[in-house]
Amino acid sequence: MSSHPQPNPVAVTDPGPDATTSPRPFPIPFTAPWRYELSFPCDPRGPRVARATLRAVLAAHGLGELAYRAELLASELTTNSVRHTKSPASVRLHWMYPVLRVSVWDMSPDLPEPRHLRQPRHDADSGRGLVILDLVADRWGGCAIGEGPYGPGGKTIWFELTLGAEPPTGPGGASALVA
Repeated sequence: MSSHPQPNPVAVTDPGPDATTSPRPFPIPFTAPWRYELSFPCDPRGPRVARATLRAVLAAHGLGELAYRAELLASELTTNSVRHTKSPASVRLHWMYPVLRVSVWDMSPDLPEPRHLRQPRHDADSGRGLVILDLVADRWGGCAIGEGPYGPGGKTIWFELTLGAEPPTGPGGASALVA
């Protein structure tokens, strides 16, 4: 496992408009949990915005080694959401040292079918997203969410990447779609 620098807990001050100083919060420790969430409309630019946001958050938290895989998988999930659901969507990043969980929610309750985990024909224009997810994520899954008193349900598809872990080398027990 790689070692990461820990932030120096030195108080930082910022000169205020009246030339006095006001304390700013300390950066959270590397191992402390955090969450970020981005909501976006059903727009073909949404996946690009989600990738850029994810990249910026991971860089700010010193998790650059997870960025490539996280961007690839988030791009697959957000693109599927925009392409197939025609609804707004959201991406949530949740850091629980040493695991990053990325979840994509949309308003469609339809989970992908396990048949989509088979290798598509070599000349197929689509159908590789879940195969990529199964090959690259350390773990992944999803669940349908019923409509409730506070709004629409939909579904969430998530994946996890573990810091310092080698990417999986082939398909196998990493996936779990829950009805």
